Amino acid sequence: MTTTVSANRKGDRRERELVNALDEAGFAVMRAPASGSATERELPDVLAGDGETFYAIEAKSSAGDPIYLTGEEVEALLFFARNFGAKARIAVRFDREDWYFFHPGDLCTTDAGSYRVKKEKALADGTDFPEFVGETEKVTLAEVGDDGDDGDATDPETEERRTILEAVRDGHMPVADALDVL
Repeated sequence: MTTTVSANRKGDRRERELVNALDEAGFAVMRAPASGSATERELPDVLAGDGETFYAIEAKSSAGDPIYLTGEEVEALLFFARNFGAKARIAVRFDREDWYFFHPGDLCTTDAGSYRVKKEKALADGTDFPEFVGETEKVTLAEVGDDGDDGDATDPETEERRTILEAVRDGHMPVADALDVL
């Protein structure tokens, strides 16, 4: 029981952390009361909007790897988002990492019908917080390497970006450090 209470408190703290970060980024945001347990209706953890785009977000955090969501959680999120006119997103946060966002359809499904996000996938394929709130845009290695020149010469700045992005991809550099460098 103590472990469950402690995990719930940590989850609540992480949800409040996400709400505060979205608020600071200029979103109108609210955390659903008890994420559905205070009502018969299944509610997303967080509702957020910037006046143009609205999100219904199910937030999960973990010290370990991976993060799992039940099929029922995801179905309820999709149902609510569709009826509310919002985009459904799954927000995941691993210890010592930032938030990463996924459309539910981009997650791996297990044979048992659950959804799974591994830390490696979050870092490689997830939408990070700055991109989610519109502060940055994701640039792929292919885009960095495509300088429009068919020659073999690559300018030093492009080569440096490529090296940094490869270090992030290979797990040798945290995303936050790469953002600072770039």
